[in-house]
Amino acid sequence: MKKIDDLIASAASIHDRYKAGRMERETVREWVLGLGGYPPPYAGALSEAAAWFKPLRDMEPDALKVVDLERLKAIVTANAA
Repeated sequence: MKKIDDLIASAASIHDRYKAGRMERETVREWVLGLGGYPPPYAGALSEAAAWFKPLRDMEPDALKVVDLERLKAIVTANAA
């Protein structure tokens, strides 16, 4: 259970720092892509986040950040879904 608690705390922290502009997208991308396997319901949210962050995206920066933040929030709230 500690591993999941750590995942939720880390995802929430990264979400908040990225949203506030205190973290670069590439750092967030590397963090998401470096996550290991987690059980359901987190596995789905992590797979979606990894699929989103894996390719480099050519989008308007504000629109890109909105989707990035949605993917991070989905990890935090996966158990509530």
